[in-house]
Formats: sequence, C-alpha cells, structure tokens
Amino acid sequence: MSSLLEKTIDVPVEDDLVRRGQRIYDQELRQILEPTQRGRFLAIEPETGRYFLGDNGTAALIEARKAMPGQLFYLARIGYEAADTLHGYGNRNR
Repeated sequence: MSSLLEKTIDVPVEDDLVRRGQRIYDQELRQILEPTQRGRFLAIEPETGRYFLGDNGTAALIEARKAMPGQLFYLARIGYEAADTLHGYGNRNR
C-alpha cells in the first residue's frame, strides 16, 4: 500500500544562501535587532548584507524586492529558530 508520506518532491535548496544569511544574522544582526525587534521578520540579501524588516514575512520580502528586485533573500524571524511554524492535523485511514 502506498502512503502519501512516501511520495516526496525533490526541491533544490539554496544551501549557500541559507548559510550566508544565517551567518550574517548570527554574527552581525542578532545583537542589534533582538532587543527591540523580537518577533518581527527580517529579509537578508547575503551578497551585500542589506536587510529589510516587516511585521510578517511577506511584508519583509515586499520591502526587500522593492529595493533589490531580482535578488534572493534569506528570511528569518528575529529571536526565533525558524521564520514560521508548520501547523496542521492528520487523519489516519485504515
């Protein structure tokens, strides 16, 4: 019997972008932003280190794209391990 969990889609991840964005956040921005911006979202352009803030991920990315169209951004939530959480529920069919 085939399960939905067995079917996966192979999505390429920009590992270098993630590593560079996380490094910039950890080494340069965390101490500056966490005291006053905790819970807000941050879009970092890893080549330049420019960053953009928003009350949600979409707002941060919109500001980033306006200023730097065509660039890729690392999205983080200030003061949290992940930018977002996955919520849901499951049904088990037998």
